[in-house]
Amino acid sequence: MTEGHRITVGPSGRHVRVRHGDLLLAESDDALVLRETGCPDRYYLPPGDVRLDLLAPSGTHTYCPFKGTASYWSLPDTPDLVWAYPEPKPGVAEIRDRLCFYEPEVS
Repeated sequence: MTEGHRITVGPSGRHVRVRHGDLLLAESDDALVLRETGCPDRYYLPPGDVRLDLLAPSGTHTYCPFKGTASYWSLPDTPDLVWAYPEPKPGVAEIRDRLCFYEPEVS
């Protein structure tokens, strides 16, 4: 990691719900929260708490020097709505295969 850049991962202890319009895509009490310098908190959910049957793999991949290469999934009307790190960097290994959405409801 570069100087001044920090990432932590741990249990969120919060209820996380993800909706797209009226569609409930995910709901979890077992989310991890990833906190990264300069970024909003991101909640990573276990695959069993996400409606994967509604999502299609996307051809999009992005690379983060701190987390690794992300793969994305889409809804028919919303590309790249969710992402995961199948092989994350060692410092964030806990997020392996967990899914993250841009704007979850957190309570």
